[in-house]
Amino acid sequence: VQLQASGGGLVQAGGSLRLSCVASGRTLRNFRIYTVGWFRQAPGKEREFVAAIRGNGGSTASADSVKGRFTISRDNAKNTVYLQMSSLKPEDTAVYYCAADENVILSTMRRSSSYDYWGQGTQVTVSS
Repeated sequence: VQLQASGGGLVQAGGSLRLSCVASGRTLRNFRIYTVGWFRQAPGKEREFVAAIRGNGGSTASADSVKGRFTISRDNAKNTVYLQMSSLKPEDTAVYYCAADENVILSTMRRSSSYDYWGQGTQVTVSS
């Protein structure tokens, strides 16, 4: 399974961006069975959880730092998960990674170790 993250860029504080994560590959089974998460890593900091969505889109989770500002959604027909980011702050600056796995249980959606497949990351820079 390959994941391609895109949509990052440079934006002013208060602005918006939408990240996309597209899954592909010969080993990709029904995309609907994969939980997909977004994580981010700022320079000098550890990778942290941002948001995740279950395969059917019925259950989502997000970090407290982004609640009310970021929304995760998916289009299973397009093998794509989106992260709509609004009211961006300079502290949101990081490389954003998407990750997927078909065996993530609800209680472990926030753990990076729960995901086997990772995209290459897309840079988000928020200027003040």
